[in-house]
Amino acid sequence: MTYAPPKVWTWDTENGGKFANTNRPTSGSTHDEELPVGKHPLQLYSQGTPNGVKVTVMLEELIAAGHADAEYDAWLIDIGKGMQFSSGFVDINPNSKIPALYDTSTGIRVFESGAILLYLAEKFKAFIPKDHAERTEVLNWLFWLQGSAAYLGGGFGHFYAYAPEKFEYPINRYAMEVKRQLDVLDQNLAKRRFLAGDCFTIADMATAPWYGALVKGIVYNAANFLDVSSYKNVTRWANEVFARPAFIRGRMVNRTHGPDDEKLLERHDASDFDSLRTIQAIEPTV
Repeated sequence: MTYAPPKVWTWDTENGGKFANTNRPTSGSTHDEELPVGKHPLQLYSQGTPNGVKVTVMLEELIAAGHADAEYDAWLIDIGKGMQFSSGFVDINPNSKIPALYDTSTGIRVFESGAILLYLAEKFKAFIPKDHAERTEVLNWLFWLQGSAAYLGGGFGHFYAYAPEKFEYPINRYAMEVKRQLDVLDQNLAKRRFLAGDCFTIADMATAPWYGALVKGIVYNAANFLDVSSYKNVTRWANEVFARPAFIRGRMVNRTHGPDDEKLLERHDASDFDSLRTIQAIEPTV
C-alpha cells in the first residue's frame, strides 16, 4: 500500500523502530539529574557509538602523544535509557546527543563530535597542522565526514539494519550514496597515507569510526552487501588506523556492546584499562 502523508504529521512512537524511545520531536530535558564530575579537567559524557568513539580516540591519542593534561573522565550516557535528556546533560548539549564535553579548567562546554575534536586539537596544538593550507585540508575532510556520516548512520544504517520493515527504495537510495562516499575516500587514499596527507589527524579520527568500521564489517553487517572489499585503499587505511594502540583503547571507552574484555563502561584513569586485555601493538610515529 502506498503511503499518503497526513496533512499534519504527528509523532507515533509505535512506528519508530528500534530507536523509538531514544528520539522525540521536542527538545529540552525530561527529568532533573545532575551530571557526575570526576577529578580531571576534561569531563566527557558519551557512549561508544561511532560519534562517541571519535572523541575517546582523540583523548587517548593525545595522552599517548605525551599530553598529560588530556587525562579525562568518561561517563557513560546510556541513550537507550534516555540519560541524554537529563537536565544536566541538556545544560551541556541542548541537542541531547552524545558526545558532550565540559572543560572544567575553562568553563567551556563543547557539543557535536567534530567541534570537540577541533576544540581539543586547538587546545593541545596536536593532530592538526599549523600550516594554513594543510590545516584547511584537514578541515575539508573533517567537515566532509560530519556531513556524510548522516547518510551512513541515519540513512543507510537505519533502513538497512534497524527499520522495522525493509523497503527497497530508501535502502537503494542510501546504499548508492554510501558507495559514492566510499569511492570518494578510496580515490583520495590512493594518493595519500591518511585522509589529509602523510600525518594522522582529527580527520582520520572522525572518519575511521564510521567508514573504517564499515569496511571492517563492524557496523550494520553490510560489508558483503556494499562490496566493501573492492575499496582497497579505504581498507588499507582502516587496517592501519584500527591497529593504533590509542585507537584500540578509545574504542573500548563507554562501549556497551561486545565482549567484556573489549569494553570499559566508564574511564577515569589510564589504569582502568588494566582490568581488560593487554594491548600488544607497536605505537606508530605520529
